[in-house]
Amino acid sequence: MKSNIGILNALCRITCGLTVLAWATAKLTKRSSSSMYLLAAMMGAMKVGEGITRFCPITKMVQDTVQEADSQSEGQSETGPSMNQL
Repeated sequence: MKSNIGILNALCRITCGLTVLAWATAKLTKRSSSSMYLLAAMMGAMKVGEGITRFCPITKMVQDTVQEADSQSEGQSETGPSMNQL
């Protein structure tokens, strides 16, 4: 798995993730039946994991989509006339 986020971004994700995780855990101790705090804890843990591994699946998905769009636009300009040529 190749890292796709920088060191500063990773440190920010770890810090924010630990903050959200601590907040949600504190709230879960008082109201264990609330699923909103459980979801927040899971999201915070996910951000900590992204920061440690320096890999974000959403960033990877966006990068792949942009690369596909670029390759398709290059292919269209080579095969047919562009709007400037019409």
